[in-house]
Amino acid sequence: MAAFRGPRVWLWRWRRNPLRRRSDELESWLLLATWALTLVTGLLAGLATAHAVESSLAQQRAEWHPVLALTSKNTPAASTSAASHERVWAEVRWTAADGSPHTGQARVEPGSTAGTPVVVWTDRDGRLVTKPASASQAGLRAGMSGVLVGASAAAVPLGGGRLLRRRLERQRMEQWDAEWEKFGPQWGWKTG
Repeated sequence: MAAFRGPRVWLWRWRRNPLRRRSDELESWLLLATWALTLVTGLLAGLATAHAVESSLAQQRAEWHPVLALTSKNTPAASTSAASHERVWAEVRWTAADGSPHTGQARVEPGSTAGTPVVVWTDRDGRLVTKPASASQAGLRAGMSGVLVGASAAAVPLGGGRLLRRRLERQRMEQWDAEWEKFGPQWGWKTG
């Protein structure tokens, strides 16, 4: 059977009590500050990260563009052991927007002959890049990054608060031991 605890009292840590020590009051304020700082830190870090990732991916979508490239050499045919839909690496060449020729490695269909057209993605300098994330993929990446960074950032004040509470608890126990050493032996006296 559970012990009777009485009615639940809201904000009991801040109510007047003659047995409340200064360390108890300090702990109550520390607890409140720790939780407030944890929530604010996690929320701000998560939102800032999500916004930064979202804007970075939007910039990539705006600056990166597809270019038609041609394979430079014949590529080996698909092996029977490998999946038929697997692409292979091949050297490709393309002309950038400024008219300069470029070469690089890209994934192409197996068995492609020299001169086979392939769509590659380039940045504004004409360098090969991966296909940019779509708007929905960018939103998912931004959200996941925001949650991860927000939770990690919130762990810092939470851990700091726990360390401070542990230190307060250790000081209380040392104070309790000192008081017990002082008054404990008096219990052995007999009155009467």
